[in-house]
Amino acid sequence: LLLLSPFLLKAQDKGIHFEHGISWADVRAKAKKENKYIFMDCFTTWCGPCKMLDAKTFHDPRLAEYVNKNFYPVKFNAESGSPVTFKGQKLENPEFNPGQVGGRNGTHQLTHMIANVQGRIAYPTVVYLDSELNVLAPVQGYMTPDQMEPILHYFGGGHYKGKDYQSFMGEFKPKWGGQ
Repeated sequence: LLLLSPFLLKAQDKGIHFEHGISWADVRAKAKKENKYIFMDCFTTWCGPCKMLDAKTFHDPRLAEYVNKNFYPVKFNAESGSPVTFKGQKLENPEFNPGQVGGRNGTHQLTHMIANVQGRIAYPTVVYLDSELNVLAPVQGYMTPDQMEPILHYFGGGHYKGKDYQSFMGEFKPKWGGQ
């Protein structure tokens, strides 16, 4: 078994290397230090598409390599009962019910703040942020690696700074496969 342990560790190392339970101040500091954008998986424990995104898309080797290289990836349970401090503001889940852990629960204030699209919350949502914790875009719904590739390059490559997404897509050449 000891002889196999390097192979087992290597096999477990595939996928995006998400941070769990880290403070937003530390996320910001690490993203700034590493000169990376932030890739936040906003999920719930009961969400089927969230589990598919985690199992399939986030374990795609091409996608995982790109995210791990260009982003600081963080997971956030959108219905967590834990308070967080985000950009100096304490945010909680006032409707959290400890008896419903693992099922539908109240929505965390951070989720409402950064993961809503036109006032609507949906799961999964991947939120792209800069290293100052400014929201670049929340993108809702399950996506395949090929569907996520242009979005990753748009934000991870800093293209959002100089052109709108439609213009970027007119020039984008997929590297991972068909679209």
